[in-house]
Amino acid sequence: MPPITVTQDLVLAVAELSQLNIDGADIDDYAVDMTKVLALVEQMHGVDTSGIAPMSNPTDASQQLRADEVTETDQRERFQAIAPETDGGFYLVPRVVE
Repeated sequence: MPPITVTQDLVLAVAELSQLNIDGADIDDYAVDMTKVLALVEQMHGVDTSGIAPMSNPTDASQQLRADEVTETDQRERFQAIAPETDGGFYLVPRVVE
């Protein structure tokens, strides 16, 4: 597969899709960096991994979890006492979607 070169137009398209605001002076730097990342991904695709068993956990260790215990008291009544409106334990807020 030929190497991928990221153009200014592609940087702008990705920025638009990602809802990112990119300074026009930085577009060339982003294009170079994105090209390098894609080249690294292509290089990784070329590595021969046949004969290597997949790992479900890279450290093959179990994660220690803390006990699931309640550590705070229920303060809902106290918090809702200062709220403008509540109903049945829920906060009532103005509708924002019609």
